[in-house]
Amino acid sequence: MSLERTLQELPCLNETLDGSLLASQSSKRQKRTACLDAENTPQELIQNWSPPHKHPRVAADKGKENEENVFVLARRPRRRRDSLGACWDRLPDELLLRILSCLSLRDLLRTSRVCKRWHQLSFDESLWQSVDLEGKVRLGNALGQVLSAGALRLRCPHTSIGEPCFNHKEQLRVQHMDLTGCTVSPEIIHDIMSRCTKLQNLSLEGLALSDGILQSLAKNPQLVRLNLSGCSGFSSETLAEMLRSCTRLSELNVSWCDFTSDHVRAVVSNVTPTISQLNLSGYRQNLVLDDVRRLVERCPDLVNLDLSDSVLLTVDSFPVLQKLPSLRHLGLSRCYQILPAALLYFEQFPQLQTLEVFGMVPDPADLTGLMKDLPRLRLNSQRFTSIARPSPSWRNTGTCGSSPAV
Repeated sequence: MSLERTLQELPCLNETLDGSLLASQSSKRQKRTACLDAENTPQELIQNWSPPHKHPRVAADKGKENEENVFVLARRPRRRRDSLGACWDRLPDELLLRILSCLSLRDLLRTSRVCKRWHQLSFDESLWQSVDLEGKVRLGNALGQVLSAGALRLRCPHTSIGEPCFNHKEQLRVQHMDLTGCTVSPEIIHDIMSRCTKLQNLSLEGLALSDGILQSLAKNPQLVRLNLSGCSGFSSETLAEMLRSCTRLSELNVSWCDFTSDHVRAVVSNVTPTISQLNLSGYRQNLVLDDVRRLVERCPDLVNLDLSDSVLLTVDSFPVLQKLPSLRHLGLSRCYQILPAALLYFEQFPQLQTLEVFGMVPDPADLTGLMKDLPRLRLNSQRFTSIARPSPSWRNTGTCGSSPAV
């Protein structure tokens, strides 16, 4: 009996263990609940729930020379990405392109060197619609990069052009290009023109060309204005072939080129009949009356015609020119076989508005009297022709001539 009673009075081991475990768990929950109830800031919660921070380890050399030097090894806390604010890498391409569009050409080229993504965005075709490189001393690889980027309008007159480096072999998108007075070899011009098939306005004034260049120009059926003033180096046969291919030409300037009489005949016999403005000046001994007749018969819609410096023209050409019903502007400067008194014949041109006769009426009094006798006409109002020449508005409007683009 005593043994059974003793066993009954002993507490159950399982109950004791279960009770102790439950008590410890409940106490932890109470602590966590109290912590959550008392502290509401996220940073303090993170500190309470995170493991204890490691203390920096201090290491010091035992050498006498380093007794005063103490090195502390510690890890800097990593900054959170959200605390950095707006990041350039996280901006969309559209926003970056908008920012890059506000930069100058020099700053845009510098920006292209920052990283691969910025290089790709810097040469996006939307940023290279119109490029003005006038005044640059020398252009080499930059010209190839600009054209390869998809530029539609390019101006770089009076510039030294080196060997361009194109990024691809595809056809260029350029439509309006001004290379007036550039220092460039015919081979480089040929390399550029062979990649162009969408040209609408082109000025190659004063350049040495080749037959290959004109053959490349013939592959631009949308060409509207062409300025070849002062050019040389191509044959009359290639010139005729090019003119037959460019059927949409409205303005053509072939003044003062290195032409023979065969070149002049190639122009008047093959230029498109719908042309409205033509500059054929500077051919002293090579332009004759038969050429004028052929031109008038082929191109009856001429509005602006310049035949200055054609010393073989006489008053016999006046009845021929009178057959042009739309003629508004006529240039006969320095056609010395036409006497000043014969200019009164132009009173019979009802549609004529301006007449250029520089050098033909040397006496100012005679010129004043001529103006009184021809009150409808404006005499010597424009010293230099504007036919097919780049106008100041070209960089903004995309036109290479004085009249609006077609």
